[in-house]
Amino acid sequence: MGKERMLAFTDGVIAVIITIMVLELKPPSGTTLADLEHLWPVFLAYVMSFTYVGIYWNNHHHLYQLVERVSGGIMWANLHLLFWISLIPFATAWVGEHEADPWPTAVYGLSLLMAALSWWLMQTVIMRDQGAASPLRTAVGWDWKGKLAPVFYAAGIGLSFVHVALADVAYAAVALLWLVPDRRMERVLSAEASGGSPP
Repeated sequence: MGKERMLAFTDGVIAVIITIMVLELKPPSGTTLADLEHLWPVFLAYVMSFTYVGIYWNNHHHLYQLVERVSGGIMWANLHLLFWISLIPFATAWVGEHEADPWPTAVYGLSLLMAALSWWLMQTVIMRDQGAASPLRTAVGWDWKGKLAPVFYAAGIGLSFVHVALADVAYAAVALLWLVPDRRMERVLSAEASGGSPP
């Protein structure tokens, strides 16, 4: 089948995920700026998670520029990805309420780790379906960012029980890594349009 219906479904799920996260930002009962102080951990957790969900949404659209049609396997792999991304609001709410405690921080990292692994699985399924001449395989290449991210998440999970701030740094580092615009897909598309080989 064509990819448009699956992409529209994915967009809708991600929009709901962001909505759920923002609904966790409860207004304070008071009316002064001082009343906002206790909300900063929840707000920071929201900013981090919004960034992550935005990164997945952005990269999802970039990736599917190189996919013409989707198979049943790709649809299930995409649903698997959405399942783990949909757990980010739960982890965000828990870590926002208990920002200095190891288990909420570790569970937050686990949700990020599983989303990253499900992204890798989805890419693998797409490349398998596309065969030896897979344009996605050409674009992804060695995929050092994709390999490095799970290492940082796993380190963050372990560091949650050493010092929560170190775990937060590990999670933030991956977000900063992926905020840099990724032009791999566009380079392959540009090369295909010009009849050449991607750089």
